[in-house]
Parts: sequence; C-alpha cells; structure tokens
Amino acid sequence: MTMIPVKFQGGLIPVVAVDARTREVLMVAYANDEALDLTRRTGFAHYYSRSRKKIWKKGEESGHLQRVVRILVDCDGDTLLYEVEQAGVACHTGHRSCFYRTLEGEEIAPQVLDPDEVYGKKKGKG
Repeated sequence: MTMIPVKFQGGLIPVVAVDARTREVLMVAYANDEALDLTRRTGFAHYYSRSRKKIWKKGEESGHLQRVVRILVDCDGDTLLYEVEQAGVACHTGHRSCFYRTLEGEEIAPQVLDPDEVYGKKKGKG
C-alpha cells in the first residue's frame, strides 16, 4: 500500500489523538518514523517521548491503550491525526482528555481517575 509522504521536523511529527466516535481531542504527542511504523503494524498508538528519548506504546503501563482506527495526514503532510478507541483515560492526570482546563486554569471537564489509579497504583503503595 502506498503511503503519502509525511514531513518529519527534526525527526518528529506532531500527532493529535481524537476519539474516533465523538471526535473529542484526547491528546497531542510526537512520533518518529519508527513509532509511526509500529502504530501502523500493531494497530495501537506508539509515540516518541522527547523527555525520555524513547518510543512508548500509549497505555503500555496503565492499560489505557489507544487502538488506532485510522490515521489521517493534514494537507501539508506535517501533522498526523490518530482516530482512536481509547481504553480508560488519555491523560496521566486522570482526565479523559489532556485538554481539561482553560488557559486561566478553569477545569472544564471532571477528573475520571485519581492520578495514582491511572497506573494502577494506590496511595501509599509504590
């Protein structure tokens, strides 16, 4: 299958993850060529962590996986959109979406899980 060429800037491309059913924006991350290839081959979202400098499978530790339904590319070929089926929450803070507050700090969406529960940890237990 032919793939539309995408433009990686500094080896990375921004990826917007949206709920495939509701179109809610869940998160924004980056992918490198290898993460994109893993996503296409496995059907699960893989990203490149700029801080850890490594590829990560979304939900690998927490179980909050993103099954990728479709990958779209923008008109310039420099941003990807993953349409996903999100298991659990997308944000490490316990919110369904990483976009849960205004610039002024007002929370517009409720927290679904305690942050410790996102990774299956209970308070007081490592």
